[in-house]
Amino acid sequence: MNLSEVLNAINYNKENIFSSLPDVTNKEYVPFVINKSLSYFPDTILQANNMNIRPHVDERMQFHYLMNSIRKKKRFSRWQKSNTSKEVEAIMSCFGYNIQRAEEVLSILTQVQIDQILEIEESK
Repeated sequence: MNLSEVLNAINYNKENIFSSLPDVTNKEYVPFVINKSLSYFPDTILQANNMNIRPHVDERMQFHYLMNSIRKKKRFSRWQKSNTSKEVEAIMSCFGYNIQRAEEVLSILTQVQIDQILEIEESK
């Protein structure tokens, strides 16, 4: 089972994957990823939010809620990817910072310091 099969079952073919595929376990169904995928569309964002505010609900129940409350329609969207510059990546690698912290540090560094960090990272 992959993400596209689950999303097709919820959005388009309305097939109960938990009963049709006996090897599907609750660990293979990742509610966060499914809800994030559904949050890109105006007609499914409320259902995705309903499941986000109820993380304690069983995965099968979440799937059934989404499958039965979302209208049948073909939906496709690409995931947004973060655009990180080579300077931010160098700071992250050099200092072990996360993206947010590296961007903060980049805003206070001088160009000479940034060039030194890039040289250090290139020499590794």
